[in-house]
Amino acid sequence: MAEGTGSLYRRFVGPLLAQDEGADAEQLSQLTLTLLGQASLRRGWPLVAGSLAGLGAELQRHDLRLEQTLFGCRFPNPVGLAAGFDKSAVAAGIWHLFGFGFAELGTVTWHAQPGNPRPRLFRLAAERAALNRMGFNNGGAVAARRTLERQGLPPAGQRPAVLGINFGKSKITPLELAADDYASSLELLAPLADYAVINVSSPNTPGLRELQDETQLRRLVERLRRLPACPPLLVKIAPDLEDDAIDTIARLAYEEGLAGVVAVNTSLNRLGLESRRLVQTGRTLAEEAGGLSGAPLRARALEVIRRLRATAGPSLPLIGVGGIDSPEVAWERIVAGASLVQLYTGWIYRGPELVPAILEGLLGQLDQHGFRSIGEAVGSGAPWR
Repeated sequence: MAEGTGSLYRRFVGPLLAQDEGADAEQLSQLTLTLLGQASLRRGWPLVAGSLAGLGAELQRHDLRLEQTLFGCRFPNPVGLAAGFDKSAVAAGIWHLFGFGFAELGTVTWHAQPGNPRPRLFRLAAERAALNRMGFNNGGAVAARRTLERQGLPPAGQRPAVLGINFGKSKITPLELAADDYASSLELLAPLADYAVINVSSPNTPGLRELQDETQLRRLVERLRRLPACPPLLVKIAPDLEDDAIDTIARLAYEEGLAGVVAVNTSLNRLGLESRRLVQTGRTLAEEAGGLSGAPLRARALEVIRRLRATAGPSLPLIGVGGIDSPEVAWERIVAGASLVQLYTGWIYRGPELVPAILEGLLGQLDQHGFRSIGEAVGSGAPWR
């Protein structure tokens, strides 16, 4: 019998991820994306199509109880790929075959930019975490549109998985011109996006987080919502906001008609790992720039979802991201109020088998609690059984 994808991943990739040093984290990620990008471009070729069909048969889980319609998009299941992995949208045509119900592409900026100097992505293997200071490295909005068009995707709303696009500010654009910078990217890519996310929370672009200020964010949202055919618009926030700032964003989202909030981005807080030393640089996390992701972020990410739900009420869709690496953690985030969850760091460490494991775990919990659909579980507070 052929060895499964999860087993192959554990055997060959697992050892590379079990230590901080060794294979460079960014190079490994880039190699993976190059292969996936070629597969997405050639997914109609017989040999490629056969391999991808086998992948889908192994990793996808289809069940009507997992479906939801949120801000006009039909999500076949609540587990998505977080922004930051497929920055240039090269594999947009095949993410559903890994079991994802949706994928968030980007972050895309109007201007192409190389990002910050390397090294800029670091594994923290023992903690199942990562530190990144990538700096929105991407080819720009024009290149992203060209890449998406080359893949021959079905029209928005007719895809096997929902595709969102995450937008950021170009580093060279002054803060006072940020709204025009975002608007240029969104206007160009709007026809290809099922939904759009305003990223104002990355810690790796100087001044970007200032756009989370109520006045600045309101001005930005109003500018973008005036665009013709603007897709459903969400905002992605940082985990490092004070509670009153979280409450303000929840109210703003309601008042401005935002489709939802993505919570959370990576953290500047070292979350008890201040003295943890990076092998590659010899410096501690307290001395290093960049955002922390993965398991250490789990507790704070959960707190933010609970705070948003308490302030915004049940009608505002929330997407929970940060430290989700098991069915139990995904369920915890959903019953706290997240309609959808996203994976990144946990998916890298656990591999492709994480998505079907989460979906099976969620279905098991629906059975345990007598819920007819995942929507009934959202915000219910039901414990893991």
